[in-house]
Amino acid sequence: MAGNGTLKAVKGYLRITWRDDDGTIAGLIARGEAKLNELAGADLDFDTEGLARSLLFDYCRYAYNNASEYWEENFRHEILRLQLQVGMKEARSDETEG
Repeated sequence: MAGNGTLKAVKGYLRITWRDDDGTIAGLIARGEAKLNELAGADLDFDTEGLARSLLFDYCRYAYNNASEYWEENFRHEILRLQLQVGMKEARSDETEG
């Protein structure tokens, strides 16, 4: 389940001030994290500001508004950029190990 800091940040991004939807939003965060980790092929850092966190917030926005089927299509360039970042990071790591 999403950490309290991430839940609070996503609620702020969505401009949600009430607590009634906390469980729903925490589920959206968990699904978004799993989806992004799968798309990137790695465990991403969602606690640090950056592309992965930004994509997570936008996934939650789309999913909260019942439009998650459009998220991947609308953010395909950003997802590709994330995949390239992860690939380059792994390639650099392999070079230093080998």
